[in-house]
Amino acid sequence: MLPLTSSGITGDGRCLFRSVAYGACIRRGKQSPSDSVQKELADELRAKVADEFIKRRGDTEWFLEGNFESYVRKMRKPHAWGGEPELLMCSHVLGMPITVHMYTKGADNPRIIAEYGQEYGKDNPVRVLYDGYGHYDALQPSLVRTQPRL
Repeated sequence: MLPLTSSGITGDGRCLFRSVAYGACIRRGKQSPSDSVQKELADELRAKVADEFIKRRGDTEWFLEGNFESYVRKMRKPHAWGGEPELLMCSHVLGMPITVHMYTKGADNPRIIAEYGQEYGKDNPVRVLYDGYGHYDALQPSLVRTQPRL
């Protein structure tokens, strides 16, 4: 696997959705989205995730905290933080696998702490980096220049 590079994502309450939208663009071979495009894509993704919760209510209601309708209503707000349930719904909305990475004490590279949407394949997942405190950044493979063999 290629080394991963972190792309800083604005911490405005949308970081999970921004990171996933950023990774989905990269995975589709598109250019890295600007901050304003990230915001737009994140808000679109958030709305689709809330709709996906409703569509999959029978499968999701039991693992959401509190009242289902209140939870979904809260998740529609632009600054509500997302977590594991939203990552799972993002994988369904996008039809893509998502891996969550995190640095652990003493490690040089982040390790995978969660995987979602593996039914959509395991190759080239959307990668996000969780800081352990509520913030997500985008991760992407780095291109490493090697010396040609003679």
